[in-house]
Amino acid sequence: MQSLDIKPTVGLIACCECGVAIEPNPANMCSGCLRSRVDITEGITKQCTIYMCKFCDRYFVPPSAWMRAELESKELLSICLKKLKPMLTKVRLTDACFVWTEAHSKRIKVKITIQKEVFTNTILQQAVVVEFTVHSQLCDDCRRAEAKDFWRACVQVRQRAEFKKTLFYLEQLLLKHSAHKECTGVKPVPTGIDFFFAKQQEARTFVNFLMTVLPCKYHYAQELVSHDTKNNTYDYKHTFCVEIVPICRDNIILLCLRVSNVITLIDPSNLQLVDVQATNFWREPFESLCGPKQLTEFYVLEVDPIDNFERKAGHGYVSKKHELANVWLVRSDQVGMSDAQPLYARTHLGHLLSPGDLVMAFDMKNCNVNNATFDAMKIDNIPDAIIVRKVFDRTRRTAKRQWKLKRLVVDGNIVGNETASVADEFQGFMEDIEEDALMREKINIYKDAEKAPNVDGDDDDDHPEAPSLAEMLEDLKFDDEEMKEAAESADEEPMQE
Repeated sequence: MQSLDIKPTVGLIACCECGVAIEPNPANMCSGCLRSRVDITEGITKQCTIYMCKFCDRYFVPPSAWMRAELESKELLSICLKKLKPMLTKVRLTDACFVWTEAHSKRIKVKITIQKEVFTNTILQQAVVVEFTVHSQLCDDCRRAEAKDFWRACVQVRQRAEFKKTLFYLEQLLLKHSAHKECTGVKPVPTGIDFFFAKQQEARTFVNFLMTVLPCKYHYAQELVSHDTKNNTYDYKHTFCVEIVPICRDNIILLCLRVSNVITLIDPSNLQLVDVQATNFWREPFESLCGPKQLTEFYVLEVDPIDNFERKAGHGYVSKKHELANVWLVRSDQVGMSDAQPLYARTHLGHLLSPGDLVMAFDMKNCNVNNATFDAMKIDNIPDAIIVRKVFDRTRRTAKRQWKLKRLVVDGNIVGNETASVADEFQGFMEDIEEDALMREKINIYKDAEKAPNVDGDDDDDHPEAPSLAEMLEDLKFDDEEMKEAAESADEEPMQE
């Protein structure tokens, strides 16, 4: 005999509201009548508001965060659902998705599907569309950037020196490493530059950069702005005062050769070099005997190179770039006079000097110096003069220069009041760059497209060697017409509805 599979059947009942035949359920109602009697979306608002920063396109996430999210992305969906989270505590969220809206309508529609047990063992599922209106609101970072005078932390860079060459060098380092990109403002002052930041950590990072590239030290201070006694919170403004060593290139201690992350000194009498670290300088600070403003122009009468200079055992590192020479000088305004007093000097510039050249030197024999260390020296150990540098024709030197330096520009203005004296100091800084290959390695120099290349073969050996083409970078300018048209069309698209 064959067995018969008998499937049980479920009897139908009539809906107590409309009479439609349905399978039995605890409510004895069809799904249509059940939805009409019970609305599980009652506590969910159909209109909400979210805020977006119009400058950085980030959305506000309560209580104080801002998140970047693209349209119809999972990040934006999470932001919208967090807005609805307090309303979904009594229902179960099963699905959520975006409903398409026009990109510039400032509207975002999200369709959510929820479930809820309305009667015993009776679960009702419904879908609802929530419309979010996007309002514009500046985030904290953009508000601080728009408020030019707002800052949370300030880095005050100071150097008590007559010349700004070290600050010019710092400017080039900032441009090369983009260390100032987080600044909300830059303000020049007579003795340095003030850098303003929106966050304390950004200022600390900037100070750490300064400590690695220049011999300096810093002091930290904070000022209480406000205090919330209920939440016990404090709002401070932070100040970092960075002091650079008061030594510049061409200062006479022995003779300052350069100031980078260390102070490099050279002894003109024996070519010995020494690097003074910042920690050693601040532990035992010293003063310069004179600066560039105290130098006098001299005329070279005779140059006697020193080929075999005997050094004592235990001497330090000796410069290979320079050459020793004995030089006899006379003041430029006393050339040809019968009562002119020739001065003797030993110099490290023997490879550059010839009779008839002009040099800048410090007249030690006829100077009036107020320095305890200098007063304690024996007269026999004091030279007649110390030659600092050779004088070149600045006009010809500028005309032959095929490179340039970029400047730190803030709000369309060059940082530092570009007066005639400051411009003259900057020209002197460029001449130092031209003469020092080690300094050129640490900064960016650019080809000057406005200068025509020298094709007449007029190479003047009397001038220092110019930077090579390999050292120069191309000064990129985006003048492509296609790029301009693309940028203009991109600006016009948001205006088309």
